[in-house]
Amino acid sequence: MPSSSADIRNTSLRLTLVTAVLMLGGCLSGPPAGNMPQGVSAIQVSADKQDLMWERAVAILNNYHFMVARESKIEGVIETEYRAGSNLFEPWHHDSVGYANRLESTVQSIRRKAIVTFQNSSPGLVTISVRVDKEIEDVPGLAANYEGGATFSESQLLDRNLDQVVGQAGASRWLHRGTDPALEAELMRQIQSAVIR
Repeated sequence: MPSSSADIRNTSLRLTLVTAVLMLGGCLSGPPAGNMPQGVSAIQVSADKQDLMWERAVAILNNYHFMVARESKIEGVIETEYRAGSNLFEPWHHDSVGYANRLESTVQSIRRKAIVTFQNSSPGLVTISVRVDKEIEDVPGLAANYEGGATFSESQLLDRNLDQVVGQAGASRWLHRGTDPALEAELMRQIQSAVIR
């Protein structure tokens, strides 16, 4: 049965309306989940609680298995060594916050370093801030750590180089990936909980 022009007009109007709603819905839905603010990365406490907060910060970094590399109360800095990011198969380590960070650490070598600073902001107040630097490994060449990687190819001449056969060609480079706001917020939340107690 042939359709009337009114039916065709109604159908095209409905399709246009549905398309417009779908297109506007993406703009009105808010920022994507990955761009949501993670929390504060600095708090102010009274100067008489500085020693308590310092000890609390060191204890929290130890709970996350960060080894303290440098600790100076005069400079107001606690700096850790780099630590390899925990992956999906290490749920007992909490330095990779969220599924996306754990997945990234599973498929790529990631390392993090935490820096907690204590600065006198005004008379009687100390500002505590947390920064977590994140780096990704950049291997300069193929790593011969696969099955058959230590065997000799028939197409190449036999070289009498007695150096180690297995391993990567050179030292790894680490590329700065910015900060890790999710871990910063989690560390700051735990440090801030000491103020409330």
